Amino acid sequence: MEEVYIGKIVNTHGIKGELRILSDFLYKEKAFKVGTNIIVDYNTYLITSYRRHKNFDMITLDGYSNINEVLFLKGKKVYKKKRELHLLENEILDSDLISFQVIDKNNNCGIIKEIFYASPTNKIIRVEFASEVLIPLASPMIKKIDPKKKQIEVELIEGMISSEN
Repeated sequence: MEEVYIGKIVNTHGIKGELRILSDFLYKEKAFKVGTNIIVDYNTYLITSYRRHKNFDMITLDGYSNINEVLFLKGKKVYKKKRELHLLENEILDSDLISFQVIDKNNNCGIIKEIFYASPTNKIIRVEFASEVLIPLASPMIKKIDPKKKQIEVELIEGMISSEN
């Protein structure tokens, strides 16, 4: 079963066992849905409440109603089974973009090798053409993402792909 990283428990909140999660996961409404499970250290926990507070996702877990009962989870990474996200056809995870083919208007083909953050809100894809090219994921250069074909169509700025080897 494929598990997807959705965030990290950075602290507790209040005395009733609420957990503070730092997450940049794109589909939070699906990942933290009440009545679904999360995975921490290979153990499954049922989410009983969810809310946003400042930059954090706040959850409580079934069977835990006191801060002392959840302290052991502090600092742990949180995962979700990919199939439990129930992603729609046009919803794709960043991790699934790795190895997608990237094609520009001149039919140059490249492969996505990495996705990273240049800032907390700016994701960059590293594409291997004849040379390496960095493209912001939320950019007008990205014209179409086709999950079925595992392909991304781009319109790059002239000179981004080096013609020299």
